[in-house]
Amino acid sequence: MTDEKEKQPNNPLHGVRLVDVLDYLVQKYGFKELGERIKIRCFTNNPTLKSSLTFLRKTPWAREKVEELYIKTKNRE
Repeated sequence: MTDEKEKQPNNPLHGVRLVDVLDYLVQKYGFKELGERIKIRCFTNNPTLKSSLTFLRKTPWAREKVEELYIKTKNRE
């Protein structure tokens, strides 16, 4: 049986859930700074983890921006 990482070795998001990505970014930056970095209303108008997840799951362009910030942030560590 092959390891999951071996199936997609060049995908830094493989095996990382959206909830974990968002939770990491909220802990790192907070919703206020997230809203400044990524201009999305779910981060600026009464943000919650649940409402942001709902929006990001339905909106591919917004999810891409969040995932991009996650990768950039993780690469700086």
